[in-house]
Amino acid sequence: MPRVLVAMSGGVDSSVAAFLLKEKGFEVIGATFDLSPYPHSLFWVKKYVSVHKQMINEAKKAAKKIGIRHYVFNLRKLFEKKVIENFCREYKCGKTPNPCIRCNQFIKFDALFKAVRKLDADYICTGHYAKIQYNKGQNKFFLKKAKDRTKDQSYFLYVLKPKNLKRILFPLGELKKEQVRKIAHKVKLDNYNHRDSQELCFVARKDYREFLNRFLSPKPGEIVDTGRHILGKHKGIFSYTIGQRKGLGLTAKRPYYVVAIDGKRRRVVVGFEKELYSSSLIAKNINFLGSDKLTKPLRVKAKIRYKHPAHEAVISKVDKNRIKVKFLRPQRAITPGQSVVFYQKDIVIGGGIIE
Repeated sequence: MPRVLVAMSGGVDSSVAAFLLKEKGFEVIGATFDLSPYPHSLFWVKKYVSVHKQMINEAKKAAKKIGIRHYVFNLRKLFEKKVIENFCREYKCGKTPNPCIRCNQFIKFDALFKAVRKLDADYICTGHYAKIQYNKGQNKFFLKKAKDRTKDQSYFLYVLKPKNLKRILFPLGELKKEQVRKIAHKVKLDNYNHRDSQELCFVARKDYREFLNRFLSPKPGEIVDTGRHILGKHKGIFSYTIGQRKGLGLTAKRPYYVVAIDGKRRRVVVGFEKELYSSSLIAKNINFLGSDKLTKPLRVKAKIRYKHPAHEAVISKVDKNRIKVKFLRPQRAITPGQSVVFYQKDIVIGGGIIE
C-alpha cells in the first residue's frame, strides 16, 4: 500500500484531498506546519499566533474524522527567515513580493519532502487546484492547470523542482470547488462550509501596510513625476505599489498612478494611465519545469500576476540567470517582485521573479 504525506492546513481543500486518497487505498498521513512566531520574535503578534493554533486544531479534527495519523512539524524559524523576512526586505526595497510562492518553494514542498524521508512515505500531497500528468511518449511529468480555471493555482507552483513532480499528488485537480464542498459535507467534515482564506496568514486584519509599519521603520521621501519633478511627499515607499491610484494625496486634472518605485532614492514615481504600460520585462531566479535551458526564443503565454490573464509573449535568454519577456501587446502595471509564469496551452513551462 503506497504511503502519502498530506499537507493539511485545516481547510476544506486539504482535508478532502486526504479523504480522497484514503478512499483510493493509500495509507494517508496528515502533516500540519506550525508557522507561528515565537514570543521573543520581532514578528510576534497575538492574533497571528491564535490563528495558527486554530489551523492546527482544525487539521487535527479533520484527520481524526477521516481516520488517519496526524503530525505537527515546527517550521517557525524557517518560515520567519524564508517568508516573513523576505516579505519585509522586498517591500523595503520598493518591490511587491508574493510570499505564497516562497512559502510553496521553501516551506510546503521542501519541508514535506524532508518529512517524507523521516516517515518513509512514497508521495506528498497538497490541496492545490492543479494537475500533474505523465506523458509516456516524452517520459516526463508535467504541471498543468486545474479543471476549475476559477480556482486554478498552477501559477503559485512554477517553483516546484522537475525531479519531484513524479512524487506529488494533486487530488483536486479534476474537481470543481463546489464538488469539493459537497464531498466534505457528505463525509461530515466540520470545515465543509468554511470561507476560503484570502489573506496573508501572517498579517492580522488583512492590512499588510500596518504590518510593515509595525516591523519596518518607515522613511519619508519624495513623490515625483516621470520627469522627476517633485509633486509631494510620502511617509514610506512600502505603502505604495505599481498601478496604485488612491491615497497619493495629489491633485491634478488627470489621475496619477504609481508607475515606478525607486528604492535607493526612496522615491515614488507617478504618471498617467498610458505610462503604466510596458512591452517587456526582465525576470530572474528562473525555474523551468520541462528543461533547465532556454536555447532559443520560445513563444509562450505569460502571466504577470495571479489574477491577470496570460498573454502572448516571446521569452529569450539574457544571461545565465535572467530572461527577457517580450509581449505582443503592452501589459499594464508590470510589478517588480511579482512572479511571471509561462504557459503553453495548459502546461506550466516555468517562471521567475520580475526584476
